[in-house]
Amino acid sequence: MPGSGTDKTKRWIETPAPVVILVEPQLGDNIGATARAMANFGLSRLRLVKPRDGWPNPRAWVAASGADRVLDQAVLFETLDAAIADLTFVLATTARAHDQAKPVVSPEQAAGLMAPKVAAGEGVGVVFGRERYGLENHEVSLADIILTLPVNPAFASLNLAQAVLVVGYEWHKLTSGGALPFAMPQKSLAATREQLFAFFSNLERELERVEYFRPADKRDTMLINLRNIFHRMAPTRQDIQTLQGVIMAIAEGRKGPARGGVLDGAQAEMLRTLLAEHATGQAPTDRAPARGLARLLRRNPTEAERLLWDALTKDRRFAGHGFKRQTPIGRHIADLVSFPLRLVIDLAPETEGAAAVEERAERRAWLVERGYEVVPVAAGDVRQDVVAVLDALDRTVAAREASSQSIVK
Repeated sequence: MPGSGTDKTKRWIETPAPVVILVEPQLGDNIGATARAMANFGLSRLRLVKPRDGWPNPRAWVAASGADRVLDQAVLFETLDAAIADLTFVLATTARAHDQAKPVVSPEQAAGLMAPKVAAGEGVGVVFGRERYGLENHEVSLADIILTLPVNPAFASLNLAQAVLVVGYEWHKLTSGGALPFAMPQKSLAATREQLFAFFSNLERELERVEYFRPADKRDTMLINLRNIFHRMAPTRQDIQTLQGVIMAIAEGRKGPARGGVLDGAQAEMLRTLLAEHATGQAPTDRAPARGLARLLRRNPTEAERLLWDALTKDRRFAGHGFKRQTPIGRHIADLVSFPLRLVIDLAPETEGAAAVEERAERRAWLVERGYEVVPVAAGDVRQDVVAVLDALDRTVAAREASSQSIVK
């Protein structure tokens, strides 16, 4: 298996390329790092002019990190003249202006100039200077062209291997056509519209269950926004299958609002009966417990509550009235309430004990005393004909609005 990028199972690229010439390099480590940079981009011909610490240098092989082939084939010269004697086109790299009448090019431009000459079989070389002060004037004068980089003028000095790396990169990018060594694998085809429609339907259904679409009059806009999110993603078939699994895992596997609470409809009714009989449906002075109780009831709706709330939030007649479910009002928790209308819907179960009936009457009286209109609705009526219940509620809302307008006048 390859490590961080070195793969000895693949063929070493050996194509015609420029020669890299290092003039009096000071450190074996820099020579090794240069060899590594060369190997990265398909450069294999290295010439050394009088390395300060002699040659071969063991430190070079350590720093090369496996680019041994470049170092093993490196050729040693006593002078720069000798190192470039067989070349027909030479570029001198420098970060300083040497006041010489020579064309100045970037690495990208240099690659474009070198490529046709190398392809024609000419000898081409790029000369790099010493780590401490680069190339001297007379050395630059031996070149045809000056190669420099668009660096920060206040800090233009590059590490020797870094300079070789930039030039090597531009060379390899040009000669390889910029092809990347790998691409994202196409493991799944694009999702079909049929698959997306099924996904959206499932997503919408589960979001309805947790009452995500609030306020109700924004429901259509929210749905469009959700659909556009997934369309922009251009998901694959596997993406949609994964997302379907995530949604169902949340909906079916989590206890809470994602599956309608921890209780089923019958158990939720038993919870309300128990609270009513013990008068714990009243909120204490401390509001934190009231909010906690309201949240518990909201997450565990009865079948009648679920049916009524679902129908009410989808009915445009009630959009904009701000109806909320299982919300504290002072000492009590209302089944449904519209604070703008000061209207409370009190949903009564089909069977109730005496204590529960008494507690419900007390709650209604308390709300009426504080200016709320209480609309009693039987759970049985909701299950039998929820449309009729909403029609009656609509008439009450209209009368409430008319009454409010007359008071203002």
